[in-house]
Amino acid sequence: MTNKFICILDYGSGNVRSVHNVIKHLGYNAIVSNTKDSILNCSHLILPGVGSYSASMRKIESTIPFDCLEEQVLKNGKPFLGICVGMQVLGDVGFEFEECKGFGWIPGVVEKLNVNESTLPHIGWNDIIIKKESSLFNNLKEFRDFYYVHSYHLKVDNQEHVLACTDYEESFNSIVSKDNIYGFQFHPEKSQKAGQLLLNNFIQIK
Repeated sequence: MTNKFICILDYGSGNVRSVHNVIKHLGYNAIVSNTKDSILNCSHLILPGVGSYSASMRKIESTIPFDCLEEQVLKNGKPFLGICVGMQVLGDVGFEFEECKGFGWIPGVVEKLNVNESTLPHIGWNDIIIKKESSLFNNLKEFRDFYYVHSYHLKVDNQEHVLACTDYEESFNSIVSKDNIYGFQFHPEKSQKAGQLLLNNFIQIK
C-alpha cells in the first residue's frame, strides 16, 4: 500500500473528512487538499460531493486548479473517482435550479429523478444491479447495498459507460466509468462494508 497516495479534493464540500477517515481506516495514505502539488504527486484522486450541482461547480472552479486536474486525469490517466455530486459533474451539463456546465469527461446530462409515488430526495439504502464486469466489483459478493442522498442523476449518452444501475421507480445509473474515470451516485463512505470494498478496489486500480 505504500505506493498509494490518495488526494481527496477539497472545495468546501461537507463530507471530505468522512471520506478521508474511511481511506485512512483502509490503511492508505491520504490528504484533503486542493493544491497543484497534491494533484501532481498523488496516485489517485477523489472528488466527494454534497449539495447542488451548480453550487458545487462554482466552488470547484474557484478552489481547484482545474487545468492541472484535467491534465493528470485525461492526459496522464490518473485514476479519478467522483462521489454523488462529484459523479454528476463528470457530465456535460446539469439542470438543478439552473443550467450549469460540467466537466464533460463522461458525455451525458444530469436531470431530476422521474418519480410519481416515491419521495425526493432518494434517501437511504438501495441495491446496485451490475451491468458490466469491472475490477471494482472484486470480492463484493453479497455486498450490494449502498447509501444514497440525491434527487438528480447522470444520464450518460453511451451505455458502455454504465457499470451499475439502481431502481427507484425508474432505473438510474449508480456507477459509471470511462477509461480511468469512475463515478458513484451513492456515498461509499456511509455504506459500511460495501462502500469500503468498492473504495479499496478503486484504490487498487493503476
